[in-house]
Amino acid sequence: MRRVNLRAPMPAKPAKPEIDRLFAADGPLARAIPGYRLRDSQVAMAREVLAAIEGSRLLVAEAGTGTGKTFAYLAPALLSGGKVIVSTGTKTLQDQLFNRDLPTVRDALGVPATIALLKGRANYVCPHHLDRALVAGKLASRAEVAHLHKIARFAKATASGDKAECVDVPEDSGAWHLATSTRENCLGQECAHVKDCFVLAARREALVADVVVVNHHLFFADVMLKDDGMGELLPACNTVIFDEAHQLPEVAGLFFGESVGTGQLLDLARDTKLEGIAAAKDYKPLQDAVRDLEKAAKDLRLAFRHEGRLATAQWLQHPQAIDALKHLMAMLDELGKHLESQAGRSEGLANCLRRCGELVMLLRHWQNAGDAKLGADEAAPTVSPPAKEGLGEEGEDMPPVRWVEVTAYGVSFNLTPLSVAPIFRKQLEGHPRAWIFTSATLAVGNDFTHYRDALGLADAATGRWDSPFDYPNHALLYCPTGMPDPNHPDYSEAVVDACWPAVRASNGRAFVLCTSLRAMRRIHELLEARIAGAGLEMPLLMQGQGSKSELLERFRRLGNAVLVASQSFWEGVDVRGEALSLVIIDKLPFAPPDDPVLAARIDTLKRQGRNAFFEVQLPRAVISMKQGAGRLIRDEADRGVLMVCDPRLVDKPYGRRIWQSLPPMRRTRELGEVEAFFEHREN
Repeated sequence: MRRVNLRAPMPAKPAKPEIDRLFAADGPLARAIPGYRLRDSQVAMAREVLAAIEGSRLLVAEAGTGTGKTFAYLAPALLSGGKVIVSTGTKTLQDQLFNRDLPTVRDALGVPATIALLKGRANYVCPHHLDRALVAGKLASRAEVAHLHKIARFAKATASGDKAECVDVPEDSGAWHLATSTRENCLGQECAHVKDCFVLAARREALVADVVVVNHHLFFADVMLKDDGMGELLPACNTVIFDEAHQLPEVAGLFFGESVGTGQLLDLARDTKLEGIAAAKDYKPLQDAVRDLEKAAKDLRLAFRHEGRLATAQWLQHPQAIDALKHLMAMLDELGKHLESQAGRSEGLANCLRRCGELVMLLRHWQNAGDAKLGADEAAPTVSPPAKEGLGEEGEDMPPVRWVEVTAYGVSFNLTPLSVAPIFRKQLEGHPRAWIFTSATLAVGNDFTHYRDALGLADAATGRWDSPFDYPNHALLYCPTGMPDPNHPDYSEAVVDACWPAVRASNGRAFVLCTSLRAMRRIHELLEARIAGAGLEMPLLMQGQGSKSELLERFRRLGNAVLVASQSFWEGVDVRGEALSLVIIDKLPFAPPDDPVLAARIDTLKRQGRNAFFEVQLPRAVISMKQGAGRLIRDEADRGVLMVCDPRLVDKPYGRRIWQSLPPMRRTRELGEVEAFFEHREN
């Protein structure tokens, strides 16, 4: 189904004839792409994208799975003839666009466009840091030592330096941290290896290319920090296209705020150690200060018993952590004194001194931010009452939300804007250009209000096209009866009781998507006992047992596996065919209301007399549900069952808004229909 909001005026030049010719059943795309099929929704979306490009306008476009949205925006973008930036949510899609989709469309259209791929610094080998690591020779394991030498051989043979091309070294190997650079530890023009820098080479290619493929993190980092060339790319750009655009509000929040954590401090300690070995080996106090900083950073993490996000009031309830932070800052100051005495011995040590000063400044800024200052009014709220209604432009005048995140690996101190809309809106102003935002999940039903408000896109045209897949005949939405309240202490046990018959009926081939890591671990434990008790040869996998790509490859290869996972598998995962025939969701994915940033936004809306649940919490849950449900049907031949265990989908009035936003599957509450569905497939 095609739904387009044409409130924004359309350009005078009609886009239809040229687009129809490109996408025709006997057109250039059909001749170039094996198995090409004309899809009306794809053509309709392409028309709107071209109209937006020609009119330098904003377009928010939702296209269901199978619409072919990638070609629907690439063809008009290449046809337009201007400079285009395409930003994606994942490096996987970034590589797919650069290596496959863009060349295919470009060659089919016969357009002489040049294409460049630009990634963040951490994706390119850094000759300076690689040399430092080889000299130091200290890694966590023999495997990482071997990886480092493989990277060194790769660096001599590669033209791009892109670590994705170094297939002999796992992406998550610790050797990469030593062989790549970051914004903080890059020496820039002062580096002795500047002529051989892969990052600078990639930037130069991007500056002269017609189409540049980046990712959201790089886009926002460079817009804010003017780091890897986006500050130069954007002014010359005619069109910006965000694919997987549903991720933008969260990514923008990361970069429009501030964050400093133990990871950055440990990186500084590591780099100082390596630079000290290379240039100041005779100055022992520097290495002593490095060890003291490393210990202080680890002690800060140990000061917290549990992982999670803490608002200011919760942080102040951890006096041991406050003391640990004060000690950490003292050790950081001490390291700075020793770096200052040695900085003249190398550019690397001078860079470490600069970074040390920046980290001290960021930590002090966090301590003093907002209304809740340490040693002052400790009960003061982090967010002041708004002067006027709305979370839009006036969010610019509100203090940021101040919070702490504790993970298994470290602690970060964060300042996040209450709303990114006014900041993002400024990026849209200035030089006229088209901005295209597209994803399979942007709207709640047919309503884009939530998404447009989040980014300040009030004047954007919108379009929505449903998936062409035959959901009514190929998919079943199953919500079991008799489930307890999701807050019940034994809810995970009830989920396994309910889903086990469906898992047996599908003979595995299932994703179990959980809304928390705790639930994931408990459900995995219970399913492991069920499978063993039944004596079934049904492989059971869990997120964290390997990298995401490794787990997906095993899941596809095994053919009848069950994968229990959390947030990272709700989106960006493509398993086609019968290997994935059942997707189980334990709970409706409402964000925890005690999340500091969300809590601040809810509090602000409540003060204004508005309904935070329907304006913020429900739309976010709908988008997440659509992402999770989207794992099931990835191809027109796919068939499967989406099982949502949460009784609120049926029992609560808002449940209707959630399932009506999902693809039009046949619905049931009877297990027998699920079993019959899988029996029919087998026959």
